[in-house]
Amino acid sequence: MSGKRTALVTGGNRGIGLAIAKGLIAQGLDAVIGARNADEGAKAAQAIGARFVQLDVSDPSGMDAALAEAGPLDVLINNAGVLSTDPVLDNPQAFDDAIAVMLKGPYELIRRVAPGMAERGYGRIVNVSSEWGSFASGLAGPGPYGLAKAALNGLTVAAARDLPSSIKLNSMCPGWVRTRMGGEAGSKSPEEGADTAIWLATLDDDGPTGGFFQDRKPLAW
Repeated sequence: MSGKRTALVTGGNRGIGLAIAKGLIAQGLDAVIGARNADEGAKAAQAIGARFVQLDVSDPSGMDAALAEAGPLDVLINNAGVLSTDPVLDNPQAFDDAIAVMLKGPYELIRRVAPGMAERGYGRIVNVSSEWGSFASGLAGPGPYGLAKAALNGLTVAAARDLPSSIKLNSMCPGWVRTRMGGEAGSKSPEEGADTAIWLATLDDDGPTGGFFQDRKPLAW
């Protein structure tokens, strides 16, 4: 793998995450799939020629070991997600899970990988978010999902300000994708949903940072 940039995709064992990993491999990157389920993750990684590390993004205590196994990262894709349709005030556990997976997990991973990226003078971080977490679209996500994605968008803006210009950090919305979470009625394939994330993961040095994108175009916050 010498000479290749290395990308970690969380929740990369299926759906949009797997499509992102495949697309990054096609771009010449060394893709590492991070997944909570070791059997599913290893099987998915083997199928596309990626590596696998066991990673539960809701458990920061295991992150250092997973990152050490992955090796120095040039690209981080925070893709792992959970969806609850319970009313936001009815299910405190669903709220805690959403924040742990879609806000605290990305925060902890960014904190851990950004110093190495800065030292090496290159980094691309993509937060897979949703228009459902956009105030401009009425925060339409069900239950705690939209709240967690809105907070992830906020983290994108705040953290991008603090990072050196060599690290590009952006959020993106894949759209309604045909996945286990999105359902079979979605208007996009996983590959179509992954396209903007792959673009952001491979931005040139003059590319944007601190933005929110869909179909490679800016999206209202």
